[in-house]
This record gives sequence, C-alpha cells and structure tokens, in this order.
Amino acid sequence: MNFLTTAVLVVGLSLWSVAAQATLIINGGFEANTVAKNNWKYFSATQVAGWEGSNIEIWHGLNGIKAAEGNQHAELNADGSNKGAWEIYQNFATEMGKTYDFSFMYRARANNKEAFLFSIGDIKTTVNNHSLGQWLKFSGSFTANSLLSTIRFTSLNSGTMGNFLDDVQVSAAPVQPQGVQVDEASTISVLALGLVLLALRRRRAA
Repeated sequence: MNFLTTAVLVVGLSLWSVAAQATLIINGGFEANTVAKNNWKYFSATQVAGWEGSNIEIWHGLNGIKAAEGNQHAELNADGSNKGAWEIYQNFATEMGKTYDFSFMYRARANNKEAFLFSIGDIKTTVNNHSLGQWLKFSGSFTANSLLSTIRFTSLNSGTMGNFLDDVQVSAAPVQPQGVQVDEASTISVLALGLVLLALRRRRAA
C-alpha cells in the first residue's frame, strides 16, 4: 500500500504487534541531544544521532508546546546558515520485497502555509495538511526495492520557522500468524473419548 494517511488519535496495538514492530529509525524522537526545558537549540546534522542533511533545531517545551512523544521535538526549518532547502534524512537497512510500515508526527508552528516534501521507498508526497493546535500522525507502508532505504523530509518554505516533526518510526510490517490446522480425525477421536468418559461418570453416579 503506497498511501499516506493521517489520524489525530492513535489506536493501541496488542503487545504482540508492538514487539513485532521495533523501529529501524535511530533517534526518531530527537531525544539524544540534551536541550534545557523551555528552550531550543540548533545542531548540525552530524551532531544529531541517526540523521543527516542540514541543521536540525530541537525544542524542549518552548512556548508551551509539548512534544508528541518524549520531551523534545525537531523543527525542520532550523536556525543557522543554510545552503539550499532545509532537509533531513536517514538511511536504514531493508530487505528487498519486504513491506515496511512508517509513521511520524507533524504540527505546524506558525501558519497554514507550512509544507514539506516527504519521501520513503517509492513514496514521494507533499505534506501540507496539519494543525496549529495539535500533533497529527501520518502513516503508511512501502515495499523495499533495495537493501538500503531512505526516509527524507524537505521543507517547501523559506526562512527558519515552521514544520515541527517528532516520533519518526519505520518497522517491518508484522506477519500475520498462520491459523493452526486441526486434523479432523483427531478431533472426532477426542470427542468420542470425552463421551465415553462422561458415560462412565454417569454410571458410577447411578
């Protein structure tokens, strides 16, 4: 399925599903760099574990904005010098032909003109539906066509304000467990044995 969907509420998964969906993304919540509470700081991508690209601005509860997950989130349009579009990306190992699920949280900072280009695997789409007041979850799936895949966020806005990101995840799609087949003859034998035992018990009680 090469579709990107959004949801305000996240439905809880079973413990089995959670265990099967360990994320392949490093530092998807932007928690690795310490930023003081009610503050922000920008880092070069080389200073932020897992990520590459341009500068990454990290917030910790600034202006009363809470992270979607954990304590910190990133602003794609970061402060600092910039050569070209603001862009961050991460490469991760995949198996060709295998399906992977992805998700991330997005929130606009200042206005409804904020937008960015999102790509992963064979998916490439513009994300401009967001909320100024709350985080939205975007999710979908893709089939890997190489041994190394890339998730990428590229701002479509100039300047150093806009496009909050958090809780970026990619995981192998869970394989549905195969149903256990029960031999019909064995089922009949067990049923017959049960009837015999029930008859004997009634005889003893009589």
